[in-house]
Amino acid sequence: MGRPLKKTKMAQSIVDVAADLVGKVAVTGYRPSGGSLVSSTTSYIISQRGSKLFKIWLEDSTTGVYELKAVAPASLANTSNQFCVQIILNDSTVAYVEKFYNNTVHYVTAAGATGTVTYTLGVEGDDEAKAGAGIGSINVR
Repeated sequence: MGRPLKKTKMAQSIVDVAADLVGKVAVTGYRPSGGSLVSSTTSYIISQRGSKLFKIWLEDSTTGVYELKAVAPASLANTSNQFCVQIILNDSTVAYVEKFYNNTVHYVTAAGATGTVTYTLGVEGDDEAKAGAGIGSINVR
């Protein structure tokens, strides 16, 4: 599985999720098996189950194990539980996380370019003043 995502970057409490979401990795969108796309505003990663399998907190206050896909939300298939996490690179390129590591992510852009960057949890614009390539920002809400 490699180095897993740090627990401090995941929501820890499913009893009081709202109090535990500050600075946690937000899910951009998810699609349950056989269901329709949900463009999320309140979904978060709770725990890691495999290199690309995560338990996530869903919009309807339930949880489910979903597979991380490096595609835009509209491209998520409804053949299995799938979700995506958007990352904004420091040159404002939109990409999607393919795999989480401890302090870095492997990403894929809409144009198909791939790479690995260190990441911060924040909102778009937080990384603009940072010099150099190799930095991305994953949304938090």
